[in-house]
Amino acid sequence: MPKSKMPFALLERLTNAVAVSGDEGEVRKIVLKEIKPLVDEVKIDALGNVLAEKRGRGKKRLRVMIAAHMDEVGFMLVHKAEEGIFQFETVGGIDPRHLVGKPVWVGKDHLPGVIGAKPIHLTDADERERKIPVESLRIDLGLKTGKAKVGDRATFATKFLRIGPSIRAKALDDRLGVATLISILKNPPPNVDILAAFTVQEEVGLRGARVAAYAMNPDVAFVLDATPAYDMPMYDKEKENARYNTRLDAGPAIYVADNATLSDPRLIRLLTETAAEEKIPYQIRQPGGGGTDAGVIHRARAGIPSVSVSVPTRYLHTAMSLCRVKDWENTLRLLDASLKRLTPRLLENPR
Repeated sequence: MPKSKMPFALLERLTNAVAVSGDEGEVRKIVLKEIKPLVDEVKIDALGNVLAEKRGRGKKRLRVMIAAHMDEVGFMLVHKAEEGIFQFETVGGIDPRHLVGKPVWVGKDHLPGVIGAKPIHLTDADERERKIPVESLRIDLGLKTGKAKVGDRATFATKFLRIGPSIRAKALDDRLGVATLISILKNPPPNVDILAAFTVQEEVGLRGARVAAYAMNPDVAFVLDATPAYDMPMYDKEKENARYNTRLDAGPAIYVADNATLSDPRLIRLLTETAAEEKIPYQIRQPGGGGTDAGVIHRARAGIPSVSVSVPTRYLHTAMSLCRVKDWENTLRLLDASLKRLTPRLLENPR
């Protein structure tokens, strides 16, 4: 098997960065360093989105927005309970069951801490039967420090790791998309203008993408993200898996619909036909819950034809997620090949 050319070192830097919604500066710094030599124009807007343009060649080029969000789920310190101990709230969708005992990084200095709760020795039977609410948990920095303060963000202290055919890291949602978009800018298709949007605050309501789409005013949009792989062994082996219906090792997941978007059928056909011609494996993400930045992009201005493509990933929004290198690689291959086939004729027919 040939050695993969995927940008693992870049993804490692991105996933090890702390960039909880509303404080994406650490990832933004990495993005700017990578793309400034590659694009014709780049700016940071009022919300903190990185908006870049790489112009193609020739006439009648479509303006193609490609979006990937820089933020991750995490925590915000909201009250100093004792010196070095803080009450916190979650930022984005996190299940409190995943929190007890997890190591965290706090603030721009990545101060090490732990999410603490009473040990089993100090709890009674009734307490052990109940889910511990976030209000009862604390982040303990383990020392008296003046460096941490109310308002600081924190996230899981999980370092990037390659495990054979897999990658384990925090924030693969959506640093996989960020790394993929940077890779596209390093080898852009000449037939279109790429409008790269590295967005903020996706995990708290798709906020950055809304203003990015309005500012860029593209002809079409592709959104890169990660989606839950629902492929774990089930207790009832006869039960059909009809929720998300995505799995590892089956290629990129193309969205038909989710809670926020009905994807443009012309773009779905472009992706699926390209995959068939290029022999790239793909899967259709089961219509249903969730959503991506496409939810607000497709409603911007007079409407923007949009579709999402995601890397299937296990354990999203927990301390560590897991994906396959091949699925990530095939996501990049599919997007690159589809962009090269994209012409204004695609939009001549109605949806």
